[in-house]
Amino acid sequence: MSRRAALLMGGAGGVAMAGGGAWLGSVAAQPAAAPAAAEGAIGGLTTPPPYAPSGRRPKNRRATWSQQFQASHGWSAGGGGTASAEANDKTQFVRGTQSVRVTTNGTGKQSYVRKTGMPALNATGKMIRLLFRVDDVSNLAKMVFYLGSGGLKNYFAWTFHVHSKTAANYVQSGEWVTVHLQWADVNSAAGTYALSAAGKPSTTTGFTDMSFAVYDNAGGQVTYRLQAVELIPDTTDVFPNGVVSITFDDSHRSIHDLARPIMDSFGFPGTVYNIADAIGTGSFLTVDQMRSMQNFSGWEMAGHSYANAVHTASYPKLTAEEADEDFRKLREWLVSNGFTSEHFAYPHGAFQKTSDGVPVDLIASRHFTTARSIISETIESFAPANPYRLKSLTGITDGTGIGGTALSKLTGEGGKLDRCADSGDWLILCLHKIVDGTPKTSTEIGTAGLTTLMQELEDRDIPVVTVEEAMAYYK
Repeated sequence: MSRRAALLMGGAGGVAMAGGGAWLGSVAAQPAAAPAAAEGAIGGLTTPPPYAPSGRRPKNRRATWSQQFQASHGWSAGGGGTASAEANDKTQFVRGTQSVRVTTNGTGKQSYVRKTGMPALNATGKMIRLLFRVDDVSNLAKMVFYLGSGGLKNYFAWTFHVHSKTAANYVQSGEWVTVHLQWADVNSAAGTYALSAAGKPSTTTGFTDMSFAVYDNAGGQVTYRLQAVELIPDTTDVFPNGVVSITFDDSHRSIHDLARPIMDSFGFPGTVYNIADAIGTGSFLTVDQMRSMQNFSGWEMAGHSYANAVHTASYPKLTAEEADEDFRKLREWLVSNGFTSEHFAYPHGAFQKTSDGVPVDLIASRHFTTARSIISETIESFAPANPYRLKSLTGITDGTGIGGTALSKLTGEGGKLDRCADSGDWLILCLHKIVDGTPKTSTEIGTAGLTTLMQELEDRDIPVVTVEEAMAYYK
């Protein structure tokens, strides 16, 4: 039995191979739920979708250590960038009866909520879960978390959010946000702590100090609220070597003609996020090719958009009703053609609000179980912190001088694959077109580069699973 077959038979709660090697999954198209009450409807969308998601979302992972910032929590706010703070704020909270509120002073300096001198914590096999809110992100620059000892003379640091003025942001105004920080994501070390050339931390235990830091852009104040800092089991308790999902956007025929043969030779499946309108036209996949990949190579056929025009424009350019209609038609098209994947990827990674102010990711949740972005400031965890903002690394190419993410950043020492194998994470890779030659744009990877990537995964013994398979572990 191959490693992949053993993984599928032994993991995913009894997921089995069927049809001589075709992984068909165990997700059946679900009938729509009863219409939502008007007060709970998303953006006024009360008509139920024809195929509602099955609800296979990740279970909440129980914390092994938790600070929820209730009375007598003992953390303090400070830093040169802090204007005011309330350690026991009862105006905004999602746990208990309070949270910590801090407002920066608009100078671009560090503002923080921290505690030092705690009993030593062991973070081996753990990831950090943060729960926080930024009231208005207009002047937000970045957010950093520090874990250390000796009054933070020794620390590891995670820069977990750098705010963009143009692209979709994981952290948005007025939302309570959950972020997972894994050892694979550590950016830097100081004092007696160090990171090896392969990205491994010198220690993962003995921590007495924590600091949640926020920087404004020196253009105005930022108010943020901290609700919880916790340790929870990390990806390694399910996938000791981490896990990778290879995803392809836009339904290019080269996925079938060039990528599939290479990945077949390693026994690796992929997830294709499809544009229904493009199928069977020009240089795009046909329905028969999609079925062949699903039924005989175990690939997943997921959704990207129904209409070509919607893919080009992206959902935030539409009204909520227009976006919901495209989601509905996409899911109907997939199911009617025998593709029962409940997973989706945003065109251009855009999940901001629609033109009439409804968050696109909330609309996606009416039709799909996960939705993938192209945010990669941290790598995705298992289970994900937010299944409707799955993080992925995009633009991977073996070309030169064309932008994107150089393949060597994955395969080189201390790159994403080393960190995945050594520290554990769920690394979702986003590819587009495959070329038999030299790539000319950042959305292309050559057959030589793809072969190298597959070999590097094989050499590190990193499991490769579809998005559907990954989510099946948390049904």
